[in-house]
Amino acid sequence: MGFLYLAGAIISEVFGSSMLKLNATSSTRLPIVGVALGYVTAFYLLSLALLSIPLSFAYAFWSGVGTAATALIGFLVFNEQIRKQTVAGIGLVIVGLVLMKV
Repeated sequence: MGFLYLAGAIISEVFGSSMLKLNATSSTRLPIVGVALGYVTAFYLLSLALLSIPLSFAYAFWSGVGTAATALIGFLVFNEQIRKQTVAGIGLVIVGLVLMKV
């Protein structure tokens, strides 16, 4: 169940981060509600995940996968560039997570 909470926390965090970008480019301030809901939900679900997953791994996984997913959203939705360094960095995050879990 902990990994289900962790997945929800990641999705909520990526949603909140995406709403930050929308808030910066929107003429209205409505996306700020999405930012608040996304982050509050993310931290709540992360706290539930910590009941069964060690803090070190849960936080690393949450931040690493969230960073990779946010970069992907930036590329797909907001037409941001992904450079070779970005891909290499995301790859290193994945390697680090695998090493933590082994």
